Amino acid sequence: MANERLRAALLAKGVDIGQLAEAIQVDPKTVERWVTQGRQPYRKHRYAAASFLGTDESYLWPQALTREQVASASESEIVQVYPHRWAVPRDIWGRLFSGASEEIGILVYSGTFVHDDHGLMRVLADKARSGVRVRILLGDPECPAVAQRGIDEGVGDTQIQRCRNAIHWYGTRLTPAGVEIRLHRTVLYNSIYRADDQLLVNTHAYGQPAGDAPVLHLRRVAGGDMAGTYERSFEKTWDEATPLES
Repeated sequence: MANERLRAALLAKGVDIGQLAEAIQVDPKTVERWVTQGRQPYRKHRYAAASFLGTDESYLWPQALTREQVASASESEIVQVYPHRWAVPRDIWGRLFSGASEEIGILVYSGTFVHDDHGLMRVLADKARSGVRVRILLGDPECPAVAQRGIDEGVGDTQIQRCRNAIHWYGTRLTPAGVEIRLHRTVLYNSIYRADDQLLVNTHAYGQPAGDAPVLHLRRVAGGDMAGTYERSFEKTWDEATPLES
């Protein structure tokens, strides 16, 4: 049976079998068998291929590791757990974004605390200008999910206005620097802040503002699948979102 996840990862990366084979120093026919016949590589090749493609070994070859191995690796991905977002030290946010060398991603409805922090906004703009890909997903103020979040939190139309404010502030301050912004219409189960292999995941609790909900600090580990789960969620939301008009 063909490995469609591996095939899709190659397409997403924009590389072919020969390029992957060259990158991880194996025969192209071997890689072809991984894709077309579902052959399972050795562990070192699984790790090398997953790293090159920017995804997780356990996602490309879910049967390769036992449940216990995946669980153990995923537990190792947890750097810190904070009981509330407001309990996360400010310098953690700054170090997260400042340390990025390849990509930064933010998935929120409004992310008010970020656009209110001029220092963080400067970091995002500077990173974009230096060549780091910076992507921001904001809630579409016209979508039912945003209105419902305001009702659930007891703030009514305030949530809609927060999204409109976010569109204005992120748009005017960051798009000139090359930051990509899209509007999403999803039910937001978690706000995600990612930078290369690290994430701060702000879980959401019904009836509670995001600032009072817990935050997971994760760092991707080979064989783990917790960080990858949130990264795939971010990418799916990005693919379905609408680019912000100038």
